[in-house]
Amino acid sequence: MFLDTSGLLSLFDEGDRFHESAGALYVAATARLTHSYVLAEFVPLCCTRGLYRSETLAFVSDLLDNPRVEVIWVDEVLHRSALHFLGARVDKRYSLCDAVSFLLMRRREILEALTTDRHFEQEGFVRLLKD
Repeated sequence: MFLDTSGLLSLFDEGDRFHESAGALYVAATARLTHSYVLAEFVPLCCTRGLYRSETLAFVSDLLDNPRVEVIWVDEVLHRSALHFLGARVDKRYSLCDAVSFLLMRRREILEALTTDRHFEQEGFVRLLKD
């Protein structure tokens, strides 16, 4: 399962409407993958939501130390590939972080994403958190 920014927020924030679902999906997953751009998005998202910075940073540190979560560090090659991906889809409103996620998911043959972001569905993936 891919861990997207919004999915991590649902997992982290006990007040989030998808918190319980995110927790159950996270626990049930046999594999968990994310990348450094997701973590970079997560911290300011939590700050804008008024969540405690120290708890947010501890959560990210715990993810990095968790042997059951694989974190891919985005390098120049992957960054450029994501820019090329975005250039081929100028009609979409995908972020650079989204593009990196989609490329990694395809490379790893991962179909499911812990996310609320409909862009994943637009690219043919399964969005696990939705009404």
